[in-house]
Amino acid sequence: MAEVLLFHHSLGLTEGVGAFADALRRAGHTVHVPDLYEGRTFDDLEAGVAYAQEVGFDVLTERGEKAAEGLPEELVYAGLSLGVLPAQKLAQTRAGALGALLLSACVPESAFAPAWPEGVPVQVHAMDADPFFVGDGDLEAARELVAGAGDRELFLYPGSSHLFVERGAASYAPEAADACLERVLGFLAGLTT
Repeated sequence: MAEVLLFHHSLGLTEGVGAFADALRRAGHTVHVPDLYEGRTFDDLEAGVAYAQEVGFDVLTERGEKAAEGLPEELVYAGLSLGVLPAQKLAQTRAGALGALLLSACVPESAFAPAWPEGVPVQVHAMDADPFFVGDGDLEAARELVAGAGDRELFLYPGSSHLFVERGAASYAPEAADACLERVLGFLAGLTT
């Protein structure tokens, strides 16, 4: 089974993030979910993003890097929206990465390293009309990341929800979330066989 370091989105370490982590655990994976917000949670994206900006995206990414210290190098890095920042940085720069799961966000690979490391598979999952993913350049970054690489995949689901896997939230899209989880579990199973 895989060992996963999962980073939360801009709402903080919510019950929905915990539910996603628990679904991976039920499949037998070890999942670490650090709290980059140090106990703070938010009910809406605007407030959560404002807090992230106040703390600083660099600081949050550094907190993510610190969370990896003491864990094995052979990790799968996963991020939900804002959590993609530390997940993608670690997958690209920390030795031993087994893979990456980027949900609702993707950063240009040049932000962290000249290129994505060879042999590190990645899945990017988002909704095809998510205004943040499509409008903020994440879709283009994801398409560039997966172009021409057999071990990198982009999955787009119909809809406009940003946090579509956030169980219990108004943005939750059950069909897309179930399809995403099934693909994520297949990805993780493929890394451990």
